[in-house]
Amino acid sequence: MGAVPSTPRNGSALPQETAEYLIGTFVGEKSFPLASEFWQKLLELPLNLHWPSHRIRQACEAFAENNYYTRHLPKILIHLACCLQDCISAAGAPSTAYTKAVNATYMSSVFLKHLIENTKSDNFEELHLSLDENEAVPSGFPKDCIVENFLMHTVLGFIAKVDVSPVTYLLHYELLNFMIVAMSTQLLSGPSPGPKDVHPFIDAAMTQCEDCYLIILPDLAIPGVVHLTRYFLKEVSLVFYKGLAQLLQIFVLLPLNIIVGANTEGSRRVLAECSLHVLLILIHHRKCIIQNESIAETSDESAASDTYLKEKAYFSENPYCKALENARDVECEYFIPNSFSHAGSVPIVRLPFAALFDTLGMCLVDQSSVLLLYSLVHGNADFLEYVLVRTDLDTLLMPMMETLYNASRRTSNHIYMLLIILLILSQDSTFNASIHKLMLPNVPWYEERRLHHASLGSLMVIILIRTVKYNLSKMRDVYLHTNCLATLANMAPHVHRLNAYASQRLVSLFHMLSRKYTKLAELQNNKMQMDKANPTEGDGPLEDVSTELHIYTDFLRLVLEIINAILTYALPRNPEVVYAIMHRQEVFQPFKNHPRFNELLENIFTVLDFFNSRMDAEEKDGEWSVETVIQVIITNCRSWRGEGMKMFTQLRFTYEQESHPEEFFIPYVWQLVFSNCGFTFEPNKINLFPVNLPVESTCAVEAATMNQNGELNADGVLPP
Repeated sequence: MGAVPSTPRNGSALPQETAEYLIGTFVGEKSFPLASEFWQKLLELPLNLHWPSHRIRQACEAFAENNYYTRHLPKILIHLACCLQDCISAAGAPSTAYTKAVNATYMSSVFLKHLIENTKSDNFEELHLSLDENEAVPSGFPKDCIVENFLMHTVLGFIAKVDVSPVTYLLHYELLNFMIVAMSTQLLSGPSPGPKDVHPFIDAAMTQCEDCYLIILPDLAIPGVVHLTRYFLKEVSLVFYKGLAQLLQIFVLLPLNIIVGANTEGSRRVLAECSLHVLLILIHHRKCIIQNESIAETSDESAASDTYLKEKAYFSENPYCKALENARDVECEYFIPNSFSHAGSVPIVRLPFAALFDTLGMCLVDQSSVLLLYSLVHGNADFLEYVLVRTDLDTLLMPMMETLYNASRRTSNHIYMLLIILLILSQDSTFNASIHKLMLPNVPWYEERRLHHASLGSLMVIILIRTVKYNLSKMRDVYLHTNCLATLANMAPHVHRLNAYASQRLVSLFHMLSRKYTKLAELQNNKMQMDKANPTEGDGPLEDVSTELHIYTDFLRLVLEIINAILTYALPRNPEVVYAIMHRQEVFQPFKNHPRFNELLENIFTVLDFFNSRMDAEEKDGEWSVETVIQVIITNCRSWRGEGMKMFTQLRFTYEQESHPEEFFIPYVWQLVFSNCGFTFEPNKINLFPVNLPVESTCAVEAATMNQNGELNADGVLPP
């Protein structure tokens, strides 16, 4: 016991030969106890040695075959945890413990990934994470402790306690990659979490640090997002927090806490992406639990049984998600160390909202950053309130507008998440008013037309309408249409001095949708005539046309509601809207007596009658210039009293998640990880999402909008 095999040439071998021998021994048939010196020699190998991919694959296959007997996977994981404990004790100073920890982390990632990808059982028995009963354990290993719990406790503890520095950077990077590999068991499950799903490491992460206090050191960096350049936050003092709150805070604030040179920007981005991916995996994980365990024990393996189990199951609370939802601003006046939320059991995380706001504004071209922003504005009421009271909303909204402007180069999920964020923001009347007061000197990326001194609100109207038109011609996603129009409807009563181009686009949108509606109505009428002549033919095509016609009827009505809201509540402040309606008044004429639209057109024709009569009363020779017409409209807006206008209930749309949002978010998060993590998973092993669809073209967002019929809810609430 404790012996170590002699290395080739009695220790005089070249490093590559020594490494090959030690790794060959590690994956071989002989089992070495935890106390053997073999582990020290293995983990002290140089970090610059490389092997071709086919040799690594052979080693992984041998390891998978022998791990059942050797139990070298749990042993190297225990050594990894012990090395991390030594690193924590070293307090960031150079130490051989870092070399050993990096080696242990990297080797664990390689072999664990192979075992996960090639597992045959649903509960990952092939990992063989337990030790033999007679195995002697190190003094730091708790008695009767589960290996994966001990490991995740130590990994998360290291990330929380040790700042990123040139000494620790590589270890931080490898640990984050290890966490992604360890939690990749989710890739083998279906998109809907079930009560039989087993994820040893991510489940262990959900239960860690509930009774340990960790330290926030004074220097923290902003945050787990990309393209970050030299932005740092100084905390005033050391503060002790409940471990769970600390871990979430570290993941949001990773990766850097020291100023490094510009030549390290690429590595900073990689570490930032890794930390953000880990954070998103943690906060979107859902654990399905059976209320009555006897039900699971008596159920068979059939699909009907799985459905029955899901009906009897519930999701346990995700502590990371809950902590993010209860996060508070570090600048909050009332700050009590070790404080908890009103729920009593959720530790309060302190995050720098100002830095998050500014940094996210620089990174919204990245889908992971958008998903983090969504998680904050949807789940955290304090952060949403902070965003709404900022006077520089263009910091966040301009990158969002530019991304939507370039929709053809973005994924449907990316576009959809941005639109949901806008819908959430538009639910606040103060936001809708303030965006029209913020003037933009120019919009350099808008190529179709020069936009000088337009308000942020006008730009939002232009971009949302442009997105609808793009979707109509390319994507044809009903829910994207709905979210765009719902946001415009929320904005409409608060519109202030909408510029000429935005006003023209609004009327143009009605015209475009009306033409599509007219074509569908004619097509439906023709098909009905054909069906009468040939009654034996199926009615499938007619039903499809009728469904699409019904959808466009709702869209047209909603656009008319938007125009009505502007004319009813904000006409005196929007002479350009009046001008646009007068200039294109012929597009409304065909629908004046239409039973589905006539009531919504009454106000529009009331406005047209009022201003047309004022124009007729003006004595002017020759043609009217645009400036002259606008001046007449502005003059008569002052005398406008809204007489004869029919009042409609003011529309207000809100965003609500589906009852099972995890069916969209878990696959979406892993798609982002899969396409950006820097290492590959076997595509044919993945069951979580269809890997034949790259993330650039996938439409997984539809999973979040299932069980809808394309209509708005009666109470104005939008499902996701």
